[in-house]
Amino acid sequence: MIRRLMDYFRLVLFICGVLIGIQVPAFVEQYGQRLEAHQLEAKLSLAEFQRDADRFFAGDISKLIRHYQQNNDPVFSAGGESIESIYQRYTSLTEALGRFNQHSYSPYQQIALAPQKDIQAEVWQAYSHVILLKPEAIAIGLLLGLLISILCESVLSILYLGCRRVFAPR
Repeated sequence: MIRRLMDYFRLVLFICGVLIGIQVPAFVEQYGQRLEAHQLEAKLSLAEFQRDADRFFAGDISKLIRHYQQNNDPVFSAGGESIESIYQRYTSLTEALGRFNQHSYSPYQQIALAPQKDIQAEVWQAYSHVILLKPEAIAIGLLLGLLISILCESVLSILYLGCRRVFAPR
């Protein structure tokens, strides 16, 4: 009876691992979509200032920013700080998007090692659970299911052996 329950428990662990693993590519895809949307939004926010930089500073937006910041008028000076903030955000998102699209494994690497924290949090808040039946989702799901099953079975085996030693008749 206990043996049969353990078999069912293993099966449940495996299925849970598969379902969790299948979510990974969906999360990565939603992260990539939001990263691209934020980068486009930053680009649109910067567009007017870039046009001014093209007209007056041969396209060098850093010269436009310095021009604003060096102005004695506090409103212009604060405007320079705002433009610089938008420019830094755009640059950061463009670099992150470039790294994200570098290789087939780079999106997973970026999310695991160096995600854009605000975008990652946004995806977690609005994440919609989906089941992508793409080969990578199935592979990750099966791998995670197997790993969770092996890990839990190893822990349970160690606990079981430990209990047998402690409570074994002497």
